[in-house]
Amino acid sequence: MTATLVKETSPQPAESAGEARARRSRRRGMIIALLFVCPALLLLGALVVYPVLFSIGRSFFDASGTRFVGGENYSEMFRDPATLKAIRNTTIWVVVAPALLTGLGLILAVLVEKVRWATAFKLLLFMPMAVSFLAAGIIFRLAYDEDPDKGVLNAAVVSVHDAFQGTSTYPTARARDGQGLTKEEDGSYRTGASVSPGDTVTLGLVGVLADDLPGGTRPAYAAAGQKAASGELRGVVYLDFTPGGGGEQGKVDRRESGLPEMKVEAVRDGKTAATTTTASDGSFRFEGLDDGSYSVKLPASNFAAPYEGISWLGPTLVTPAIIGAYLWIWTGFAMVLIGAGLSSLPRDALEAARMDGANEWQIFRRITVPLLAPVLTVVFITLVINVMKVFDLVYIIAPGPVQEDATVLATQMWLVSFGGGNNQGLGSALGVLLLLLVIPAMVFNVRRFRRSQR
Repeated sequence: MTATLVKETSPQPAESAGEARARRSRRRGMIIALLFVCPALLLLGALVVYPVLFSIGRSFFDASGTRFVGGENYSEMFRDPATLKAIRNTTIWVVVAPALLTGLGLILAVLVEKVRWATAFKLLLFMPMAVSFLAAGIIFRLAYDEDPDKGVLNAAVVSVHDAFQGTSTYPTARARDGQGLTKEEDGSYRTGASVSPGDTVTLGLVGVLADDLPGGTRPAYAAAGQKAASGELRGVVYLDFTPGGGGEQGKVDRRESGLPEMKVEAVRDGKTAATTTTASDGSFRFEGLDDGSYSVKLPASNFAAPYEGISWLGPTLVTPAIIGAYLWIWTGFAMVLIGAGLSSLPRDALEAARMDGANEWQIFRRITVPLLAPVLTVVFITLVINVMKVFDLVYIIAPGPVQEDATVLATQMWLVSFGGGNNQGLGSALGVLLLLLVIPAMVFNVRRFRRSQR
């Protein structure tokens, strides 16, 4: 006897009216949300997704965009010396700028907490963020100008140098040919004929504008007429030029000025026997010289070109100089973000450390920095992403002759594509390389943000 088991299925309960309304409400909400999101998605697709996909496709074609070349642009990219230099400079930017900014921001954020006018100080440091990169580039291009009369940095450097080293009085002065002065290899001038104590010499120079003479300069005529005393070597250094014309070359005219503050040496057997400086009328004298023959020398220091400062925008310093401008703009940003994290630290931990006898440096190193590690990481990664895309400052600050020495991937991409190279295939390949370098940092930041949200 076989038994047949029949499983009775109970009928599913009908959907209640309340559940149906809830389902329709959810569906309506999703449709409304999609309607609101759709414009943003379209804009994102038009401004981000389409350009990225187009650049990737364009990187596989030649300069004209008509012939498929495969990976030739990518291999060309790593053979081009300019591109390799751009990669090297971008690496310098990524290693140096975010680390310096994060460190400066941390130090300033900690110090600002101890300042009475903290809000005003933060506002002052954050203010450069309101300046566009174009304006900041122009400001620093002027500040880095090599001419001390224009560049404020070189003006300061030259002032400090001249305060300690001094400066030449007559950088443009020179002797007339055939007037008894011979120019040495080191730039100094020496009398051709020997002189002895009791002689008087006149040393005429030209090439000095009357407006460049020091204040209080007097005519040299009276000094040139004075006779040397016994055992004394006397002379005058003068400007061998008569204002308005006239006069005789090689002889001191009544209206010709002396050249004061000029160093003069009495030289014997190749060694300096005595040194003096000319007076306001250009006169000088040596006393107590031994008998014998001497030559009078005007050292090269009298004619040395003035110190012009540092070539901030030369091939060697152009990248550090531009990074300095970037620090000026972004230090306030790092300080404000780190300061916000600092204000949320548990004060009881800091106070407990102080009660246990820890000094401020130990608190900073052992408590503040470890607790701020998540904020410091976010700031650092954000700045890494930002410096990889830097373009404005490099393009504006670096002069044309050193543009290649300062170039980074973003500027190289523009120069190759539109700045004279007209090779948009290679430029697109550079853009794809830049995207690939930025993506890991972006992914790291997004993941860290999601972990913090949980």
